[in-house]
Amino acid sequence: QVQLVESGGGLVQAGGSLRLSCASSGGTFRSYTMGWFRQAPGKEREFVASVSRNGGNTAYADSVKGRFTISRDNAKNTVYLQMNSLKPEDTAVYYCAADLISTAQTMSGRLSGINYWGKGTLVTISS
Repeated sequence: QVQLVESGGGLVQAGGSLRLSCASSGGTFRSYTMGWFRQAPGKEREFVASVSRNGGNTAYADSVKGRFTISRDNAKNTVYLQMNSLKPEDTAVYYCAADLISTAQTMSGRLSGINYWGKGTLVTISS
C-alpha cells in the first residue's frame, strides 16, 4: 500500500513562491507516474502537473504553465511542485497522486482512476 504525505503548503502573498513536497512510502516509487491536483473551495478537483517515472517528461495545466515546475527524486521517493508567481486563484488544497497506468501526458484525464492520493496540503494566496 503506497502512502503519500504532502508538505510545504501555507499562506503567501500574490507574486510569491512555495515549494510543495510529497514523500512516498510503501511501494516502488519509480514505478508510478506522479502528479499534483488541486481543489478550490466549491470546485471540482483539477489536474495541475505530472511527471513521468524517470522524470524525463512532464505535463502542466494551461493555468500553471510557465509558473509551476514539477520534479521528482527517485532516490528520495519524493515529488516536488515549485510554484512561482502565485495568484489568488491558485488557492486550493493540493493533492499528490501516484498512478501505475498513467503517463505524464495522460494523467490529467485519469482523475477517477488514480491509484493513490495523499491527504492534501492547503495553499492560500492573499491578494
